[in-house]
Amino acid sequence: MNEAVDLQQLDEQQLRVLAAQLQNQIQTISLAYDKLKHEMAILKRHKYARTSEALNPHQRSLLDEITQEDIAAIEEQLARHEQQLQPEKREEKKRPKRAPLPPELPRRTIEHEPDSTRCECGCQLKRVGEDVSEKLDYIPGTFTVERHVRGKWVCDSCETLTQAPVPPQVIDKGIPTAGLLAQVLVAKYGDHLPLYRQEKIFARAGLEIARSTLADWVGRCGVALEPLVDAMRDELHQQSVLHADETPVAMLSPGKKKTHKAYVWAYTSTSFSGMEAVVYDFAPSRSGENARQFLQDWQGKLVCDDYSGYKASFGERITEIGCMAHARRKFFDLHVANQSTLAAYALDQIGFLYRIEKQTKELGEDERLRVRQTQSKAILDELHEWLIRQRQQVPDGSGTARAIDYSLKRWEALTRYCDDGGVPIDNNRVENQIRPWAIGRNNWLFAGSLRSGQRAANVMSLIQSAKLNGHDPYAYLKDVLDRLPTHKNNRLEELLPHNWREPDKV
Repeated sequence: MNEAVDLQQLDEQQLRVLAAQLQNQIQTISLAYDKLKHEMAILKRHKYARTSEALNPHQRSLLDEITQEDIAAIEEQLARHEQQLQPEKREEKKRPKRAPLPPELPRRTIEHEPDSTRCECGCQLKRVGEDVSEKLDYIPGTFTVERHVRGKWVCDSCETLTQAPVPPQVIDKGIPTAGLLAQVLVAKYGDHLPLYRQEKIFARAGLEIARSTLADWVGRCGVALEPLVDAMRDELHQQSVLHADETPVAMLSPGKKKTHKAYVWAYTSTSFSGMEAVVYDFAPSRSGENARQFLQDWQGKLVCDDYSGYKASFGERITEIGCMAHARRKFFDLHVANQSTLAAYALDQIGFLYRIEKQTKELGEDERLRVRQTQSKAILDELHEWLIRQRQQVPDGSGTARAIDYSLKRWEALTRYCDDGGVPIDNNRVENQIRPWAIGRNNWLFAGSLRSGQRAANVMSLIQSAKLNGHDPYAYLKDVLDRLPTHKNNRLEELLPHNWREPDKV
């Protein structure tokens, strides 16, 4: 409903349909608006109420950061809903007076002048002044100031004033440049530095930036970047083979005195795909419904572990692909425990399979399939018969029996990779993409809310996908945040990590 409609060209029936569509749109936006207002009230009550004594000062500091980020994100979404409901009403929100940036910081002047200095009436414009705004930039270790100078040009004849427009920013009328915002995001979600640590780092660089200000920036950037992650998820749904895995993350809801176990689900394209991407999905539980909601109507082959949450999705649309690395791990643990000769033989046979995969890594799918059919399949058939014979000789419940049973019960899923040259042998690719969360949770301890977890999932999806494509996450986010305010929604795919190119390399 964003396109302009000539009402005079519509008949009565079309007007009724249009009115119904507009009413539905208003109702949807109003419901979302009310929900956000309610969530905002809860967050503010938590922010200004007495903090739970169950948390130590370090934990309270982290929770306060997350709460401020959530409030900023909700304020940004509320502003967008208000603009949709009342586009003609643009009240200027009262903002606290900002202190001037320190005069000792280096400054770089950027001139903004009109495309033409000739008035529409034909006269030459005369420069009569300028508007100057300053934005804070950050090159790791050093603060600088960008002075944006917008000259004022006036026509002596008709007194028309001409001036270049204000350059659009991700944070409207804010002081941070895209470079500073990218630094804060990469430090928080890529290097896992909580904002209170960044606050100290910035102070050492010569400028104190309040933690609440940093949190406000993070929350608003999270809202701005969300459409990119949605677009990347849609492109991931176009892949015929996907990896999936999940890992627990502690989550503390405002007002609660203890954490509970939430989960981050990761989905990636395969190494054989032309698309290098990972999308994280933060959910309050490990329920398989989370995987079904993410995959939606996707059809293809899913490489995953044996977690039952995925199994409800298998059937006509989704085919299960087992992970050979998980099967190998059972025999490896058995060998470490008691130097089992049986485990050693199984490890040798699986090692042959991986050597074949290493040799065919750079081949096309058809050639890789041919090698698997002629070499890998023979090894697997022999290994399968051997496992069945060995299982008959070991007692139920023993470690050896459990290791063998793991493979035999999943044999069909474990060997399906031999029937498709585009399917990987294991799920190690996505497990590597889960690792940053395991590292991060040791630093930030917990997610303070479902919203903060989802925001972390979105930003980390972009950062990790940038790394997969060989990009510097800082350079990528800096360019994206700089271009995003003026970029057309129907061309968002150009800004996705697997399509993005550095400006000087375009």
